[in-house]
Amino acid sequence: MSQKVILVVLDGLAYETAEQCMGFLQGLKAQGSTTLYKLQCELPSKSRPLYETILTGVPPVLSGIVHNDVIRNSNQQSVFSMAHKQGLTTAAAAFHWFSELYNRSPYDPIRDRYTDDLEQLIQHGCFYHGDHYPDNYLYLDAETLRRRYNPDFLLIHPMNIDNAGHKSGVDSAHYRNTVRVSDGELSKYVPTWIDEGYQVLITSDHGMNADKSHGGTLPEERDIPLFVIGEHFSHQSACAPKQTEICGSICELLGITDHNKPVTKDLLLDAQIVHKKHMAAVS
Repeated sequence: MSQKVILVVLDGLAYETAEQCMGFLQGLKAQGSTTLYKLQCELPSKSRPLYETILTGVPPVLSGIVHNDVIRNSNQQSVFSMAHKQGLTTAAAAFHWFSELYNRSPYDPIRDRYTDDLEQLIQHGCFYHGDHYPDNYLYLDAETLRRRYNPDFLLIHPMNIDNAGHKSGVDSAHYRNTVRVSDGELSKYVPTWIDEGYQVLITSDHGMNADKSHGGTLPEERDIPLFVIGEHFSHQSACAPKQTEICGSICELLGITDHNKPVTKDLLLDAQIVHKKHMAAVS
């Protein structure tokens, strides 16, 4: 059974900072509404390669998107391409590199910033091209897309955390406070998403180091969070998701069963179990 899915990729968010500074999400965790997992990102720990990994399940060294200056369409099956093939509706409020990967490349801001084209893999889009684009505007863009087009799959990708890390480093008030601000923005929208039955994944592409950069193998560069919200997740603390398994897990939630992508064992509940839990709750 198909579920509507929202994927939030908080660019540059290190696991430890997420654990310490995201009070709203940790509050949901304390109430049993979300589960937090620690993931290790693929290498190199750079943005464009890991956007591709998250959306395709393919590591950078296999996808060929191995650095941020590879400007071309993805040649892999992605959540967007598989959803499009199945007739599902897709949308994204995200940095323009996602448009280059899954729609048209190179990005033309006049043509592509606002996308409303059913032939594109990302059918409805609001793309930005500055790292400083305010997160609160980005969340508004995303919520507008959600309400206007009711997509089956919505990608939300704010950049201010990564921008703060590049300016001040992982161990800075600027970086931590930017994470807190993003958590506050999520608190404005996640309760509605929960009430409307969305399955929500909140993660990152990579972390950040004290040198105000990333790309290597340090734990603070590779350790990233994955918060999952929704009744179709098992919420078992014992399962160990991988970044390469996010794509397959989203496909399963969307009802795309012929994707051949790896899926985290025990992350998702069987549909029959969810149905029984729902019937018990309403009876």
